[in-house]
Amino acid sequence: MLAYPIELTPDDNDTLLVTCPILPVVATFGEDEASARRHAVDAIKTVLASMIADGEEIPLPPEASTDDAVVLPLLTELKVLLYGALRTAGITRAELARRLGWNRESVDRLFRLEHHSRLEQIEAAFAALGRRVAISVRDAA
Repeated sequence: MLAYPIELTPDDNDTLLVTCPILPVVATFGEDEASARRHAVDAIKTVLASMIADGEEIPLPPEASTDDAVVLPLLTELKVLLYGALRTAGITRAELARRLGWNRESVDRLFRLEHHSRLEQIEAAFAALGRRVAISVRDAA
């Protein structure tokens, strides 16, 4: 589970400023804590999408309690981890497409956080990189 730490700071206009220490460009706000947390997830996803598009390394969050962090949606997490696995393997998206026997556009969609890729496609991409997806379910905090 990717749980990015956030800091909520009361602002001078009765809102909460949200920042993320490991993604310094994240800055958003919310009218209350619940709103601030929702906006934080959106802002973090936007920054991660930009980093993927620019070919940047993505800092993964440390193990953190969900009290001071926001958890990314599972599909977003899988795409971020797939991007990291691709970088670690040192191959291009074109090479991944070749290994999968897919066209390049189909592979590119796997790295677009706003695209709803099918789980089977993500699993196939991980397998082409010599990885497999393992999911666990935990009690809610």
